[in-house]
Amino acid sequence: MTELDDDLARWAAQAQTVAAAATLEPHQRERGRVERIGDGVALLSGLAGAGQDEMLRFADGGLGMAVTLAPERIGAVLLSPSAGIAAGSVVERGGAVVRVPVGEALLGRVVDPLGRPLDGRPAPVCQRSEPVERPAPAIVERDPITRPLATGITVLDAMIPIGRGQRELIIGDGKTGKTAIAADAVINQRDSDVICVWASIGQRAAAVNRLIEAVGRFGPRERTLFVIAEASAPPGLAWLTPYAACSMAEHFVEQGRDVLLVIDDLTHHAALHRELSLLLRRPPGREAYPGDIFFAHARLLERGAQRAAALGGGSLTILPIVATQGGNLTAYIPTNIISITDGQIILDPKLFHAGQKPAVDVGLSVSRVGGKAQPPLLRRLAGSLKLDYAQFLELEMFTRFGGMADERTRRQVEHGRRIRALLIQTNTRVRGLPEQAAGLLALGAGLLDPLAEPALAAFLDGLADWLATACPALAARIAATGELDPAGQSELIERLRGHLAALGA
Repeated sequence: MTELDDDLARWAAQAQTVAAAATLEPHQRERGRVERIGDGVALLSGLAGAGQDEMLRFADGGLGMAVTLAPERIGAVLLSPSAGIAAGSVVERGGAVVRVPVGEALLGRVVDPLGRPLDGRPAPVCQRSEPVERPAPAIVERDPITRPLATGITVLDAMIPIGRGQRELIIGDGKTGKTAIAADAVINQRDSDVICVWASIGQRAAAVNRLIEAVGRFGPRERTLFVIAEASAPPGLAWLTPYAACSMAEHFVEQGRDVLLVIDDLTHHAALHRELSLLLRRPPGREAYPGDIFFAHARLLERGAQRAAALGGGSLTILPIVATQGGNLTAYIPTNIISITDGQIILDPKLFHAGQKPAVDVGLSVSRVGGKAQPPLLRRLAGSLKLDYAQFLELEMFTRFGGMADERTRRQVEHGRRIRALLIQTNTRVRGLPEQAAGLLALGAGLLDPLAEPALAAFLDGLADWLATACPALAARIAATGELDPAGQSELIERLRGHLAALGA
């Protein structure tokens, strides 16, 4: 009996220890059932308290998000494979909206929209998470866009400049270099303090891998985050990609840092939005898109802004990509996004197949903000460049039908061809501000007009190295201030004249 008393006393002491260590409180769990599932969506019953965008957990461990609320049942999109989910399966409310991890641990990583690793490395350890859907900054929380975001692409930085906090659309037919322009803009941030976030929506794995490799080789890989929804990902997860990437980017903006977000591409995102809406039995509208398709993109792109100084002064620059068919800019989705953004870079397939890359249509492309943020020297040198180039294109078209009308026309056409040669760049071969300024100075002074094409190509290819060795002080002054006084310009022109003479001009 004494031994039994000792056991009882020991068990009572253990129970008291456990009770002291654990605080027992009531916990409410709301569960429902799957009524119908298929094609990445599910109809659920028994979850009357579920909220919009709330995370849902299925019995097999899968995740979903509530997107359509009704008294009897709710519609959800799946954020994970549905192999283990069937009609009658149990589903439970998550109790909060869908959130994504944010923080420094994500930089240099490749993750899916929920922050799960896709690069074979351990999961990033983040201390915070943020909702995927967040309100855009109010007008009083924004400042004017006054700082340039250099892309390293001469045709853009000189004639269609982009400012930090701007939303500039890249639009064109398939296979015309839209992704290459955005990739070069990311690569050019290797010498800046800009953080880059790339959101890829359902793109081919081979193309995404080439992009990651190019940024790793030439760009700021350690300051770049890739948020990838693979082609095989559930449509709900792919639809969530740009919103999740934007929340991850906004974390750095709130710290007063500058971020560049590329969304590749919103055409695919719009198709996913239409697909999910039709599966959830929402009323279709024009081209079968639901009525909220404009709002779906507006609430995303409006999050791009230059934050007020009182809020840290950070900026979120967004480069959305949109694909057209047959160059039709008046289609439903392109016109929607053109009306939301601050300008558009339009790519022409005829220019692309003619070998002019990047194939930017200078006449149709526009930046409604960036000119105010352009470096002073570049703005001055490129003042009449767009007009001169447009006149050259018109003259070149007429001269195809016959000979040159006079000597003045011939000189103007030859000068225009030098402009075109200056604007051609190969992928990943970005140009810094000193290199762009030196090229425009030589063009404006007429130094490039006598050059034959091989000599001109050699001059442009070696310009960056020549500046670093022959004019390091002038190049450093341009890079630091974005400006060069008249004496400095004269000195640089004379040195360029001597360099061209040495090349055999």
